[in-house]
Amino acid sequence: MRFKSFLLIIFLLFTFCKRKTNSKSINFTQEHLFTKGIEGPAVDSKGNLYAVNFKKEGTIGVVDKKGNPSLFATLPKGSVGNGIRFDKEDNMYIADYVNHNILLIKKGTKKTVVFAHDNLLNQPNDIAITSNGTLYASDPNWKTSTGNLWMIKNHKFVLLEKNMGTTNGIEVNPDGKKLYVNESIQRTVWVYDILENGTVTNKKLFAKFNDFGLDGMRCDEKGNLYICRFGKGTVVVLSPKGKQLREIKLIGKNPSNITFSNDKKQCFVTLADRGCFETFYN
Repeated sequence: MRFKSFLLIIFLLFTFCKRKTNSKSINFTQEHLFTKGIEGPAVDSKGNLYAVNFKKEGTIGVVDKKGNPSLFATLPKGSVGNGIRFDKEDNMYIADYVNHNILLIKKGTKKTVVFAHDNLLNQPNDIAITSNGTLYASDPNWKTSTGNLWMIKNHKFVLLEKNMGTTNGIEVNPDGKKLYVNESIQRTVWVYDILENGTVTNKKLFAKFNDFGLDGMRCDEKGNLYICRFGKGTVVVLSPKGKQLREIKLIGKNPSNITFSNDKKQCFVTLADRGCFETFYN
């Protein structure tokens, strides 16, 4: 009996460890329906899934629950989107990295207007949003391996920190009190406290990796941080204390960003090398 119990414990431990480290994703859309610039996955209140650069640059695609994408909107001439976020009223915000804009598409329309603009930016890359509508943007300069961090409030960009590493993935935790920012080339993740006026303080190193790049990030309802490991082909999950919980293996090698279904049970990942979405379940 003792030997059988011991074997059962070993089997359960093996199953748990395998689930923790070797979870896998599956295809959600066909390959190459989006360009290699597929980015900015976001879900509206009805569960529709969006990403930029459907079939060609300067567009936004929408994907139904069966994984069928179609054209949602075309951005103004010369604009190319990156990050997308929705506010609680279902208004869509798009980082236009070419023209230094945050664009806005109001709920129920497909008309694009400039929400905020500032030529001082290298590019608004990825964006995050709080429950009160304050936006944050990463601003990398890939040529110099540097970057900045901005807040967008009252239609204006406010510089929060300059001369960082190559700022990329950015996220606000569920209670709106923490801001996470990663630096792709330096392979670091920083965490800040968010003050009442939206500015940040108390910067701390949250995580550091020894290999591969970092890209988009999202928090689940527990505050666990899901980070795309560009080049490694995985999504790593860290607890609010920075402990690695699991790592999900993807089919592609270059995950650019990630988002969740509204119930947080399903994850959608954009793959730059495959021009498509992959998905996995929590």
